[in-house]
Amino acid sequence: MIDRQRFNDNFQYFDKEIIIEIIDIFFSEYDERFTKLERNVLDRDFPQLKFNAHSLKGVIANFMDPVTIDLSRRLDEASKSKDETGLDQLFDDLKKSTGKLMVELQQIKQELTS
Repeated sequence: MIDRQRFNDNFQYFDKEIIIEIIDIFFSEYDERFTKLERNVLDRDFPQLKFNAHSLKGVIANFMDPVTIDLSRRLDEASKSKDETGLDQLFDDLKKSTGKLMVELQQIKQELTS
């Protein structure tokens, strides 16, 4: 769940149009990001998983969703240490949490455009 106060603080100096553009970029990149991450997890391709998980973590951090940020951080750390323990479940949890984040971002986007 997005911490709306922290989200608003993070984007306080941005025009609504810019916030919407940032959200839209995240939406447009979602499928490709998660396709790559899933392939990295399945193949246990830790160098690519590290790169893609770290990138996702940076993007998600902008939206102030502590659960999703933590899951992306944990996936990033697992990839760095090449720890396979619970990796599939961690990826599934991250994907579900990010799906919920996208619903919340869609609501914020609607609020900004109304």
